[in-house]
Amino acid sequence: MSDIEGPTLRRRRLGAELKRCREAAGLTQQDVSRHFEWHSAKVTRIETARVAVTPRDVRDLLTLYNVRDQGYREAMVELARMSRERTWWTDYRDIMRPGNFVGLEAAASAVRAWEPVILPGLLQTPAYMRSLMRSGRPLDPEEHIDRRIALRLMRQGRLTGERPLEMSAFIDEAVVRRVIGGEEVMAEQLRHLIDIAKLPNVFLQILPFNAGEHMFLSGPATLLEFRETTHMDVVYMEGLAGDLYEEQPDMVDWYRQEFERLSAKALDHRETIKMIESLLVA
Repeated sequence: MSDIEGPTLRRRRLGAELKRCREAAGLTQQDVSRHFEWHSAKVTRIETARVAVTPRDVRDLLTLYNVRDQGYREAMVELARMSRERTWWTDYRDIMRPGNFVGLEAAASAVRAWEPVILPGLLQTPAYMRSLMRSGRPLDPEEHIDRRIALRLMRQGRLTGERPLEMSAFIDEAVVRRVIGGEEVMAEQLRHLIDIAKLPNVFLQILPFNAGEHMFLSGPATLLEFRETTHMDVVYMEGLAGDLYEEQPDMVDWYRQEFERLSAKALDHRETIKMIESLLVA
């Protein structure tokens, strides 16, 4: 187990291992639910890391699956304990979207993000964030908005921390031309983009209006990659009707290829910075 994985990735690894053991035992999820008299969806939630599983449940499951290797059993029980650890984002769970994207982002080694309307959260200034939140959540009290901004700023620490996140951000030209929060806020935001793009782990590309159609026209998408456990890579798509997490390796690979095609259509890093600079002097 890696010390930098974090509880979210550990929970996903544990779920994948328990699924593998169940299938090796020739049991269905319904078989397991009936055996323990659990709710029919509990096994699904465990195997897809939607819920934290207790060490006792892990022991019981491994016994049912006839897993006798004591070393393996102890490792899985320890993984269950570590997947339930408190994290820095625990205090923000009430304002986080379902699925724990923040936890996945905290454990990822690299991220590729496409945004057609607004800037990715990791690249936003506090004033830009506040303007978005005031328009998108007009009934929220100011203290709630403050907490959402604090959470986003904590997330941004991944770009400059001890283990910096490698970020490839692809944004539509409309994103840098759309004035959010007024001229001063937007000018500050554009200057921040230029500064943050100087980080060696941040690669920024603008997709110009004349680039034509592409696979991501339907909305934003994020590919989260985990260097030590590549089979855990996941694509996240945020939507008004609900969020989607694509975890099947063949589909994740397909999205990875589409991100490569998007990169080929976009302005390169240097041309992107030149376009942003031109907007500041316009």
